[in-house]
Amino acid sequence: MANEQQSAIIEIRAGTGGEEAALFAADLFRMYSKYADSKNWKKTVLDCHYSDLGGMKQIIFELTPHQRAGGGGDVFSKMKYEGGVHRVQRIPKTEKGGRIHTSTSSVAVLPKPTKAEIKLRPEDLKIDFYKASGPGGQYVNKRMTAIRITHFPSGIVVTSQTERNLAQNKENAMSILEARLLEKREIEELKELGEKRKAQIKWAKRAEKIRTYNFPQDRVTDHRIKKSWHNIEEIMEGKLEPIVSVLEKSEKLEF
Repeated sequence: MANEQQSAIIEIRAGTGGEEAALFAADLFRMYSKYADSKNWKKTVLDCHYSDLGGMKQIIFELTPHQRAGGGGDVFSKMKYEGGVHRVQRIPKTEKGGRIHTSTSSVAVLPKPTKAEIKLRPEDLKIDFYKASGPGGQYVNKRMTAIRITHFPSGIVVTSQTERNLAQNKENAMSILEARLLEKREIEELKELGEKRKAQIKWAKRAEKIRTYNFPQDRVTDHRIKKSWHNIEEIMEGKLEPIVSVLEKSEKLEF
């Protein structure tokens, strides 16, 4: 399984709730970015698709320990608790009647494989180039800098269009593909493991509802440990450590 001292690749996807879900996905990205800054981790955006109002339909980014700057080397061990469905309850900016809406975004936390863990064969890949779209002005649309990679054996398709450089987008797309292939392999291996090990992996499930952010009540609730915190604005500004530390202790108590 994953070495918990390694880098992590995070995928945030807007779920139910339309534009508000995309705005919430952008809020989660901002929260994780500020948390990463507090840990001295390096952040690299690998792919991003914006919504019409400046939200994010999807964003994929990598967090890496900044060894030279004294950054903690425990990126995956801290971030793995964020995997699952996050729910927000608030009055959206798009709501004119003052009604509270419930929207969701899903987060997947994938360990970044080492070069030895995943080996890709060129004949298994189909690589397509296309014009990038989204924020960045006309420049981003004029050149074939976006990339799509299809992995035939698994059927996995990944894209990257955040950089103006084709080679960098290809490198980013390959990082996403390798992480998803490692995740797929680990899920398959899980089927052959005992119940205790399966329970340990539950922290990183994509589909499990893990947390609710209730703005009117100034409360963040983690459903896995049935615990709530107040000062929601501070938490959304990246003050995640109190939540992460309780989750770490809870997991250790279970095993």
